[in-house]
Amino acid sequence: MSTLTSTRIPAGTEPVRRGPRLSGLNWLVWHQHRAAFWTLIALTVLAVGWMTYQRGQLTDQLDSIAGWPHPKADDWDMKVDSGWLTWTGAALGFVPVVVGVFLGAPLVAGDLENGTAKLVASQSVSRVRWLATKLGITALVVVPLTVVLSLVFNWWWQPVKGRTTILDWTSGTGFDTTGPVPVALTLFTLVGGVAIGMLLRRTLLSMVVTLGFAVAVQLVWSYIRLDLADIVTVTTRNGVGENDFPRLPGSAYAVDQSYLTANGDLIGWGSCAEATQKATDACLKDKQVIGWSVDYIPFSEMSSMQWFGASVLFALTAATMVFILFWGRRRLL
Repeated sequence: MSTLTSTRIPAGTEPVRRGPRLSGLNWLVWHQHRAAFWTLIALTVLAVGWMTYQRGQLTDQLDSIAGWPHPKADDWDMKVDSGWLTWTGAALGFVPVVVGVFLGAPLVAGDLENGTAKLVASQSVSRVRWLATKLGITALVVVPLTVVLSLVFNWWWQPVKGRTTILDWTSGTGFDTTGPVPVALTLFTLVGGVAIGMLLRRTLLSMVVTLGFAVAVQLVWSYIRLDLADIVTVTTRNGVGENDFPRLPGSAYAVDQSYLTANGDLIGWGSCAEATQKATDACLKDKQVIGWSVDYIPFSEMSSMQWFGASVLFALTAATMVFILFWGRRRLL
C-alpha cells in the first residue's frame, strides 16, 4: 500500500510568480527602440493631462457665460475662448509626421546601416519574422497612444463640437484629430517611413525623405478630405433677396452656391456682381434668376466621412506592409 506525501515549502521561499515578460526577438525590438517608445508614452501622458485640465477650464467657462449644458442664448459660442483648443488640435496634427520621421524611418534603416540586420539574420531568424516583429511591436505602441489622444481631444471638444465659430469640423484641426483618422494617418505615415528606410538604407536620408512623404500625405489628404462626403443640394425659387437664401442645417458646411434660372440652369453667384444694386437687379432679371442652388455637407456626415477616409488609409497601410515583407524577404540584405 502506497501513501502520498507532500513536501511543505518553508515560508518565504515560495516561487515568485511574474507576469508575462518579453523574450527573444520581441524583447530585442523593444529594448532596441525603448527610448523612442518611452518618449512617445511620456508625451502622450503629458498631452492627456493637459487636455483633461483644459476640458475642465472649458466647461467652467461655458457654465459661467452660457449656462452649459443648456445655453441661455443662441450666440453663446461667440463668447467662448477657443484658443487652446485650436492650438492643441493643430499640434496633434503633427503626430503622424513626428512618428513617421523619428520612428518609422530609422526603424529598419538604422539596422541596415549599422549591420544589426545581418547579425539578427545570422541567428536563425527569418527576415520576414524580423520585419513583422518590428512592425508589430511598433504598431502595438503607436496605435493605443494615438487612440487615447483622439478620444481625449474629442472629449475636450465635445461640449462645443459642431459650432464652427469655435472649431470648424471640416478643418484638419478637428477632422484629422478625432475618430479613426489620426490612427489611420499615423499608421500609414509610419509604415511609409519604414518602407522608405528599407529602400534607402541610410537613417538620416530616410528621415529627410520621410518628412517630405509625410508632408505630401497631409497635403493630399487635406485636398481630398471633403470629397469623402455625400453632397446635399438644396434649391429655392423665391428670389435672391437678403432673406431668400436657403436655411442650412446647423453646422453644415456650404461647398458651393449658384443662382438658379427659370430654365433650370445654374450660373455663378458672382456673375451679377455689378457696381450698383440697380445694375445687379437688371442683370438678375436679364438672366431670369429665380432662386438659389446650394451644395452643402451636413455635420452628421462627419463620422461616415472619417471612417470612409480611414478605411482607404488602412488599405494603403496594409498594401505597404505587404510590400515591406515581400521586399524584405527577397532583397533586404
